[in-house]
Amino acid sequence: MNRLDRAIGLLRSLWIYHGIPGRRARLQAFYRPLVPDGGLAFDIGAHVGNRTLAWRRLGARVVAVEPQPDCLRVLHRLFAGDGAVTVLPAAVGEAEGEAQLLVSARNPTVTTLSADWAQRVGATPAFRGVRWSGGMRVPVTTLDALIARHGRPHFVKIDVEGFELAVLSGLSQPLPALSFEYLAALPDAALACVERLEALGRHRYRACAGERFAWLQPQALDAAGMRRWIASAASLPAGAGAGSGDIYAWHVEDAHEQVGELVHRAQVPGAGHEA
Repeated sequence: MNRLDRAIGLLRSLWIYHGIPGRRARLQAFYRPLVPDGGLAFDIGAHVGNRTLAWRRLGARVVAVEPQPDCLRVLHRLFAGDGAVTVLPAAVGEAEGEAQLLVSARNPTVTTLSADWAQRVGATPAFRGVRWSGGMRVPVTTLDALIARHGRPHFVKIDVEGFELAVLSGLSQPLPALSFEYLAALPDAALACVERLEALGRHRYRACAGERFAWLQPQALDAAGMRRWIASAASLPAGAGAGSGDIYAWHVEDAHEQVGELVHRAQVPGAGHEA
């Protein structure tokens, strides 16, 4: 891969996730009900560590998992000497082993383990001009293996560009709270993740678009409600879920106290479609 392309891609990521004024404070405020002080969070697809940094400032221990070498260098620099952060150079999937990482040098946020996802999104207008190379072989672990090694997390963020279902397939128990990325143009992928979670137990769901840190629903939905929302997302106007974002899921029976309040409260600060 061209060294200049890699440098441009990394600088773009650092600006998006660390450079925009006010984003860090909004990020911490958004995650405060999800990641408790003294809790444990897994950052799956940690990239350049903005979530990990926010969770540390909330007092949580973090396991940050990332396969891209350039991003790993950023993570090691950010959290050098921080014993509450474990940085793992790996991907996460359905089974332990190795897999081929498809790298987009100028757009490292869309680096993926899913060749099918890259082919499908590459045909959509939003990804016009994005190119992936064969990349490298990377080690793959599972959520079950991470739990066995580090403990059961209070929250897991899964942002792995089309590999979300594989990550959830490597989990054999429900967790208090987690999020996974959705792409409105590929509703079947998000629907499959909901089905996987419901196989583990009953959940409640809400979504956020992009990096806005604002709920798109005034209260949590059951699985049927979230399925309907996913099916309609591609037709929503800009700012109301079009494009991409994250779906948050809470296990009904063991969500911790802060999350329970968030799920069952009819209205919460930040609900809406703010940019």
